[in-house]
Amino acid sequence: MNIYQHFRPEERDFIDQVLHWKDFVESSYTSKLTDFLDPREQHILKTLIGENGSTKYQLFGGSSEGERKRALIMPDYFIPNENDFQITLFEIVYPAKFVSIEHPQVLGSLMSLGLKRGKFGDILMKDERVQFFTSTEISDYIKSNLESIGRASIRLKEAGLHEAITVDDLWMEQELTVSSLRLDTIISGIHHISRQKSQAYIQQGLVKVNWTSIENHSFECREGDLLSVRGYGRVKILSIEGRTKKDKWRIIAGKQK
Repeated sequence: MNIYQHFRPEERDFIDQVLHWKDFVESSYTSKLTDFLDPREQHILKTLIGENGSTKYQLFGGSSEGERKRALIMPDYFIPNENDFQITLFEIVYPAKFVSIEHPQVLGSLMSLGLKRGKFGDILMKDERVQFFTSTEISDYIKSNLESIGRASIRLKEAGLHEAITVDDLWMEQELTVSSLRLDTIISGIHHISRQKSQAYIQQGLVKVNWTSIENHSFECREGDLLSVRGYGRVKILSIEGRTKKDKWRIIAGKQK
C-alpha cells in the first residue's frame, strides 16, 4: 500500500522524516525527541507510529493544554517523564505600563534570531503577562540574544513549567455537513458565509492552514488542520466522520470562542 496517498503531496518530506525517526528508534532501541510539531504534524506522526507496535510516542508541549508539542518516540518499555521533553519556559519582563506586546511581535522577534519555528512552542498571553516555551538546547542562545520585542526593551526570566499561564482557550464544537473538503466549502460552512465570499478571502491571502497562507480555494482540508480567516478567528478540524447517505461529508470542527 502506498502510504503517501493518504496525505498531501507537500507533506511527503515530513512523512519520510517520521518514518526515519521510527526506523531509528526500532533499530537503535533508543528514544528520539522531535522539535515542536503543529497539530497537523502531530496527526501525521500519530497515524504513522500507530498505537500497537513495538514503538510508541508521547506528546508534550510544556503544559497539558498546549497546542504545539514535542514528540518523544521510544521503545514500548520506555517510561518518560517531563524532563525527557527538554522544554524551557520563559516569561518576558517588559515595561507593561508604557508599551504593549502582541503575539505576532513575539513570534517575529524569535524568528528574527534565525530560529526555525519548530524550536519553540506556544506563546502564552494573558492580561499583561507574556510567556513562551522553547527547546532547552537553544534556551541559552535565546536568553543571550533576545533583547527587544517591538518597541519594548525586554529581559527573559526562566520559569518552571508549572508556572505556565493558564490561557482561556475555549473551543466550541460543532458538527456540520459539507459537499466537499475543499477549503472554500469548509470556510463557507463553518462561518456561514457564501462560497464567493470565502473564495475572495482565500484569493486575498487572508486564510491560513496550519500557519501557512493558502491562496488555492480548492485546497483539500484534512483531519487535524487548523484554519484561520482574518477577522473570523481560528477553527480546528477535530474529526472527519465520513460520508452521509447523500454523499456529503460530516465533520466535527472546534471554533475558537
